[in-house]
Amino acid sequence: MRIATWNVNSIRSRIERVIPWLERSDIDVLALQETKARDDQFPFFRFEEIGYEVAHHGYDQWNGVAIASRVGLSEVEAGFAGAPVWGDAPSPEARHLAATCGGIRVNSLYVPNGRQLLDPHMDYKIEWLSRLRDAAAGWRAHGPTLLMGDWNIAPHDEDVWAMEFYEDKSHVSPRERAAFAAVLEAGYHDVVRPLHPGPKVYTYWDYQQLRFQKGRGMRIDFVLATPDLAERVTDAFIDREERKGKGASDHAPVVVEVRDA
Repeated sequence: MRIATWNVNSIRSRIERVIPWLERSDIDVLALQETKARDDQFPFFRFEEIGYEVAHHGYDQWNGVAIASRVGLSEVEAGFAGAPVWGDAPSPEARHLAATCGGIRVNSLYVPNGRQLLDPHMDYKIEWLSRLRDAAAGWRAHGPTLLMGDWNIAPHDEDVWAMEFYEDKSHVSPRERAAFAAVLEAGYHDVVRPLHPGPKVYTYWDYQQLRFQKGRGMRIDFVLATPDLAERVTDAFIDREERKGKGASDHAPVVVEVRDA
């Protein structure tokens, strides 16, 4: 199977790139983040007409996650037990969606941004990751599992174009990196980095100041797998070409190849 994750930064703005890319790249399962749509606004029919089943979890113009699959889509769950809440009227956000696709439990994740080091949203981010770690530890018992999406964390110095630029900003703080490491310690493996080590291997480039053209990116999109699944990963790549051109997302798709059990 070929499985991918992609923060599309608005599915309605990016649909004319997503559908051709799915067909061209021969993707079996795609986890999407930052769809920025309610369920009634999501273009289900565009996926369905090329043979994909789709589950989506979204409330408004913020957040939103989805999974599209042509190898089955069952046991769909939106959100995880214990997820913290946010907002003026605190409630869970649309940041997690799970489904079983071709015998693999796929989790599409859009981790909170954190905004700034002392922002309350950073505390929310750390708590969200802590609760995710607890939930993900239990998911291992249910068989081959993937945690994939936009983590909004660069776990290593080589995952940003310049640590001097980010040292007083979010995404690289010790708290965030420790929270990411805790998920790995709960029994998951980064299956892309061993095949594509850094430095200068990025998945995100800000739209501003010609960051993409200058190679000033961040590696913040990851695919983590349970050990039984990690050993089945035969290849992986970051489709940097998809960050180019008109109407591109600021993230590139991350793809893994998984052999049959």
